[in-house]
Amino acid sequence: MGLRCGIVGLPNVGKSTLFNALSNAKAESANYPFCTIEPNVGVITVPDERLQILEALVNPKRVLPTIIEFVDIAGLVKGASKGEGLGNKFLANIREVDAIIHVIRCFDDPNIVHVAGGVDPVFDKDVIDTELQIKDLESVDKKLAKSERSAKGGDAQAKKEVAALQKFKAALEDGQNARAVQATPEELEAVADLQLLTIKPVIYVANVDEASATTGNAHTAALQAHVAQEGAEVVLVSAAIESQIAEMEDPEEKEMFLGEYGLTESGLNRLIRASYSLLNLITYFTAGVQEVRAWTIHKGDKAPAAAGVIHSDFEKGFIRAEVIKLADYQEYKTEVKIKEAGKMAVEGKEYVVQDGDIMHFRFNV
Repeated sequence: MGLRCGIVGLPNVGKSTLFNALSNAKAESANYPFCTIEPNVGVITVPDERLQILEALVNPKRVLPTIIEFVDIAGLVKGASKGEGLGNKFLANIREVDAIIHVIRCFDDPNIVHVAGGVDPVFDKDVIDTELQIKDLESVDKKLAKSERSAKGGDAQAKKEVAALQKFKAALEDGQNARAVQATPEELEAVADLQLLTIKPVIYVANVDEASATTGNAHTAALQAHVAQEGAEVVLVSAAIESQIAEMEDPEEKEMFLGEYGLTESGLNRLIRASYSLLNLITYFTAGVQEVRAWTIHKGDKAPAAAGVIHSDFEKGFIRAEVIKLADYQEYKTEVKIKEAGKMAVEGKEYVVQDGDIMHFRFNV
């Protein structure tokens, strides 16, 4: 289960610089570097120090981290919803992502022209929101017209759809994103097929100058105040710093460089962690001499569903899961000693997988 995030933003906000930094990033595992699928799509491994711990303990033939896919959704300008720029193509790209990474310029630089004539993160955010809302409103209106015709014919389900669609229509017309609607599961189901753009979860990336990478500035404060009611996270990232980090291969050199700016980790790492939290995702591991591997699942998933991420047969024929905690693996070093110490738990179908669990699945198909 890979995570797919779409990077959006107005021209000259640093979106392409950030994407290029991601493109050049050196992955933790040399066998799985960032790769380009298309000119605007790339995949990078998710950094996770727990993999390195397991690798040292198990000494496997290979290590497979989880991945995150970034889509550089270019061409979003005012009027994109009407096809301006490359609007139609890239609005379609947004429908395919799990989450939106909205990059907003929060730095002053007279050498980089701003499309609106001045740096205003609140204005930038609202321009992108408006374009996506207009496109969503078109989708809702089309389905609403069909549902209303069916409802007039006495279709009870269509009547429920009409009520749900009208609720989303009212919010969008009021300048709200679809994700702000307090909708029931049934109402969400009514719009699920529309793949609404503004219903997708969002993280705002405040692209700051190097001096503001740790503390932010007046621009980031204005942005944070503006999005506070959404409950959305604002991640401070300096695309300029990320570009330099991406060129470094030596971990110690990276650490020293980050330390010069008062940072303990790269903005990329913080962005990935925020993305996982936003989508309620966690990681569990499988570990053996052939491979140590990280798997991504939803928080709250039970053992059979987690097994199904590996292969559908694992879920269908699930018998039990053998679960080890990383701290116990570190203490006892081998599975044999872990079992002898009674630290390997045997769990059934109702076990809720925890972040960091090391698991073996027993199944019969």
